[in-house]
Amino acid sequence: MPIESVNDFVVRFANVNGSGSASANSMFARTVMRMGVPVATRNIFPSNIQGLPTWFEVRVSGEGWLGARGGTDLMVAMNPQTWDKDVASIEPGGYLFYDCSRPIPASKFREDLTVIGVPLTEICNREYNEPRQRTLMKNIIGLGALAAILDMDVEAIRQLLAEQFRGKDKLIEANHKALAIGHDWAIANLKCPIGLRVQKADSVGDRIYVEGNAAAALGAVYGGATVCAWYPLTPSTSLAEAFTTYCKRLRGEPETGKHRYAIVQCEDELASIGVVIGAGWNGSRSFTATSGPGISLMQEFLGLAYFAEIPAVLFNVQRGGPSTGMPTRTQQSDVLSCAYASHGDTKHVLLFPRDPGEAFEFGALSFDLADRLQTPVFVMLDLEIGMNSHLTKPFQWDDNRKMDRGKVMTKADLDSGRDFGRYLDVDGDGIPFRTYPGTHPTRGSFFTRGTTRDAYARYTEEGGPYVENMERLIRKFETAKSYVPAPLVEKAEGGARLGVIHYGSTAAPMEEATQILAKQGVKLDVMRVRGFPFPKSVEDFIAAHEKVFVVEQNRDAQLRTLLIAELGINPERLVSVLHYDGSPVTARFISRAVADLVAKIDPAAAKSAKEGALS
Repeated sequence: MPIESVNDFVVRFANVNGSGSASANSMFARTVMRMGVPVATRNIFPSNIQGLPTWFEVRVSGEGWLGARGGTDLMVAMNPQTWDKDVASIEPGGYLFYDCSRPIPASKFREDLTVIGVPLTEICNREYNEPRQRTLMKNIIGLGALAAILDMDVEAIRQLLAEQFRGKDKLIEANHKALAIGHDWAIANLKCPIGLRVQKADSVGDRIYVEGNAAAALGAVYGGATVCAWYPLTPSTSLAEAFTTYCKRLRGEPETGKHRYAIVQCEDELASIGVVIGAGWNGSRSFTATSGPGISLMQEFLGLAYFAEIPAVLFNVQRGGPSTGMPTRTQQSDVLSCAYASHGDTKHVLLFPRDPGEAFEFGALSFDLADRLQTPVFVMLDLEIGMNSHLTKPFQWDDNRKMDRGKVMTKADLDSGRDFGRYLDVDGDGIPFRTYPGTHPTRGSFFTRGTTRDAYARYTEEGGPYVENMERLIRKFETAKSYVPAPLVEKAEGGARLGVIHYGSTAAPMEEATQILAKQGVKLDVMRVRGFPFPKSVEDFIAAHEKVFVVEQNRDAQLRTLLIAELGINPERLVSVLHYDGSPVTARFISRAVADLVAKIDPAAAKSAKEGALS
């Protein structure tokens, strides 16, 4: 039976990179949102420039689920290279939309699918003479046909086209005509609508649609960043580029036109982190945007920043590794390499945003934390967050908020005779006072040492001062537990014997998976950790449950390893749920994996839960 669903299905566009399809695909998603229905979109693209397959997935969800679901209900198959794979991925009873200008053997189809053929190439060849125009308008004609079979609001698409080509009347007219050609052909030749429909709703609200990298870059602007040093590296490049765009608008002097920022595209990642640390030592709020390979190269400099206690922010947009790995696929595979970056005993602060909203919030917060703690802070994004657009609440900012520069001695402080020791712990929280270079002509100066020293920054290789300094750094790390964003907990009704811990982009599919499991009778308490070091509440959550599943997107269970190492947890209490093929983890994967594990851990309870769900 053909799938029938209103405002609850997944459409996947299969295209060729460089075919001009991206604009039309995005317009499809934006039209659904204009109709008041939430969407979750994902680009799946190769790491080359042109010619290889790309996919664009749009999940239409009237219930507001924003994570990847898994499966495809309607495949828009425009790439012969991936035809077999694309057709095989469609859900039973699903729909296949394709260009039928050329005959395709019957063996290439499936009997359980509804096939929708539109002669897009034939129509374009008839209507247009120029090859480039045929290619571009083919996408808009296809969009018009899709609007007809899904009962979409054509006027909403017309408005989007007018906005996109504002001031270019000829292009607006040409695109409107192409849209009408596709829509009219479908109405005249196809059964419209099909079993899948988009119906107007009011579920989007005031939410905005924005990429995570852009959100993080804007957070850096609001957080007071004035220096960005970076080296192009997928998938982090667009973060630095967005910061550049925002600075041109928001960081200039209107009267003089002077820039109040410095953005340096360096020769490599080593130079990038070196510039960031140098700027941080001089008192600027500075950051780099990078990914796993860049973090690998920055290790020695990160040890310097940790030991010399220099503020720095690193936006790590994680991708598949190791080595070159999968540059355009998502993972959460840099947790351990960032937590313990550099040789020797180091520990770094990590923030785990879930979406662009928290990417903005944590992006701004990271600079306060770096200054307060005088240490590197990592904002752990990933490709799923960074390079995809997401629906999120409008960003919030308090105009009365002041930058927290932490413990900084002023010239007046030094003139008053206050004792200044650059690495002196005066109040037991492990955080010393610092001065900015040039604060005082004779007092408060110090060397930035990557070697051992005493509390007054005087060089020494004696064991006692070294141990005191290393123990102070651990006290500072303990202090950081009260500064990082606290975990969030959702408790099952009546409580649960089993728990789940997750983080970052796993949040949206985890929320949906929890509901799926609840309907199956599996009750879970859920904690989302948002920062490292872990506060005591994480340890308490684990202690309160017989078993805790740790859901993450890497092979080696890196968050679980960190929980065991830092909290002394019995490894048997933490059960891994791992997904690391480079695609975003889905609600279906999580719910199935957890259900299977529950059946193995406690067969009697699983049987009881299943019977309860069926009753």
